[in-house]
Amino acid sequence: MLNMKPVGRNASAMKYDLITALGAHALSLGKTDQRRVLRLITLVTARYNWARDELAVGQREIARLWSCDERTVKREMARLRAMGWLVVRRQGARGRVTEYAMDRDRMLADTRDNWPAVGPDFVIRLDGPAVADSVVPFRAAAGAGVPPPDVSAGTEWALAQAVLHREDGATYGSWLRALERADRAGGRLVLRAPSRFHAAYVQTHLQDRILTACRAVDGDVATVAIIA
Repeated sequence: MLNMKPVGRNASAMKYDLITALGAHALSLGKTDQRRVLRLITLVTARYNWARDELAVGQREIARLWSCDERTVKREMARLRAMGWLVVRRQGARGRVTEYAMDRDRMLADTRDNWPAVGPDFVIRLDGPAVADSVVPFRAAAGAGVPPPDVSAGTEWALAQAVLHREDGATYGSWLRALERADRAGGRLVLRAPSRFHAAYVQTHLQDRILTACRAVDGDVATVAIIA
């Protein structure tokens, strides 16, 4: 797969190809997921800074662009982070908006099954002379035989689980899938483990990773507690 850089030779054509890949993918989805991808396409087209490879737009402005409320924006942006399509570069604080970057390689990998719908020339153009080997091992390792979590609940933990599954499917399946959301008070998220041993292991070895994933989808999470 071609390395899609935001600037340089053929950058403009590559941007159109990315939008086309997202659009073809969206049209194969159900209404809810289709609308989410359409919202992203509109946001990227209107506000993405390709020269700096960043998106820095406040929730109020996004809500106006999407014709929805700010709660919907917060939920949808969290889903896009959980999918790995948007990556937080700098968390917003003290009136500064959160800055994002697109993970274009992830977007292309997730939309690849829909490229043939555009045409064989499109597939050849994005694949380049030879299909890169890096995408397939990544996707296989991410799953590691463990099905991805159900994110329909839309909670910070459900979305964070999707991030953790994508990063390391084996660890997710062994230690993180069994954790249940027990409570949320302010910035403190409480997860329940099936046993004391399980809780102790997660606290010792995986708590920082869990916190990072939770903050990636919900910047208001300050601490994560593991109980049994």
